[in-house]
Amino acid sequence: MNEHDEFHPDLTETSEKAGDGSLRTRVHHVTAGELSAATGQTDGMVRLAALTGGSVGSNKIWMGETHVAPSTVSGNHHHGESETAIFVRSGHPVFVFHDGREEVRVATAPGDYVFVPPYVPHREENPDPDDPAVIVIARSTQDAIVVNLGDLYPLSDQPGG
Repeated sequence: MNEHDEFHPDLTETSEKAGDGSLRTRVHHVTAGELSAATGQTDGMVRLAALTGGSVGSNKIWMGETHVAPSTVSGNHHHGESETAIFVRSGHPVFVFHDGREEVRVATAPGDYVFVPPYVPHREENPDPDDPAVIVIARSTQDAIVVNLGDLYPLSDQPGG
């Protein structure tokens, strides 16, 4: 193909603008056995990175999964500026956050989706005594930002509050 436009890019371009040609001009396949625990962690869960700048050359997203063992409560945390999209692959994890009056518990099942806005303190719980909960995570930042917290606290809806 000789014509290049926004629908038919020149995938042979390897300039600085295009980034590393070996990472930015091909489709990447990361197998389940290639996931990496070398990412931000929180007590009570294991995060595994799949698609990152280091593994596939991504610039704007991070994707991986989290495992929460049976009868386990994770530490409280947030993900900074990242928007976090979650797909529940297995188990029945519960996502807990503070709405300003009390802790709110969002119970989920396989096939459900959850959205966690930036900076919202939360935790994951797995009340099931037998089966682990496994969730697939996509973040709007390439880095897997993890800020571990002592307590959950509400975010204000008011500017500057």
